[in-house]
Order: sequence, then structure tokens, then C-alpha cells
Amino acid sequence: MPEVTGLLGSVRRLLATLIGMAATRLELLSNEWQEERLRLLQVLLFALFAVFSFCLGILLLVLFLVVLFWDEHRLVVLASLSMGFLVCGGVLIVMLQSKLRNGSKLFSASLAELQKDRESLGERHE
Repeated sequence: MPEVTGLLGSVRRLLATLIGMAATRLELLSNEWQEERLRLLQVLLFALFAVFSFCLGILLLVLFLVVLFWDEHRLVVLASLSMGFLVCGGVLIVMLQSKLRNGSKLFSASLAELQKDRESLGERHE
């Protein structure tokens, strides 16, 4: 295909560049969306495991109180399990808070690239 020169060639090259930039930005937005979905799923899983651990810890703590005056060895096992699940739940809550505190970086890379595009186009017009 012969190369078109002049105004029509410039317009075609400009359109090809704009389409390429738009495609790149859309791919970047898609990747960021996928990352955000994974982050939210991870936060949800941490929350579910934390709730499960606390519920199990409370159940075992109740069993511990019921069996408090029973044989000596069962108390140690129930106390250890109760504390283990409560500690596990606490660690998961801290991890969940950390994930939520860090927040989302959704579309930050796309916005940065769009800002670079805007700056580069501004430099060409000046």
C-alpha cells in the first residue's frame, strides 16, 4: 500500500496514534479493574475467616466455661483451642484493617498515563 503524504497522511497517522492510545488505555483500565476485583475478593475472604474464627473461639470459650469444673486435661485443651481461634481472628482482623486502610489504586495508572498524554499534547501545541 503506497504511503499517503500531505494532510490526508497526517490525519491517518494521527487517527492511528489516537486509536492505539485509546486501545492501550482501555487495556490498562481492564487490568486495573481485574486487580480491584481480586483485592475486594481478598478483603471479603479475610472478613469471612475472621468472623468464622471469632465464632468458633466464642463457641469453644463457652464449652470451656461449661467444662470448667470437669477433668484437668480437658480444660487445658479447650483453653488452648479457644485462645488459638481468638488470636487467629484477631490477626485476620488486623490484616483486614490493613487492606482497607491501604485503599484502592483503581485507575491510578490510567489517570497517570492520561495526564502524560495531556502534557505531551500540550507541549506540541505550544
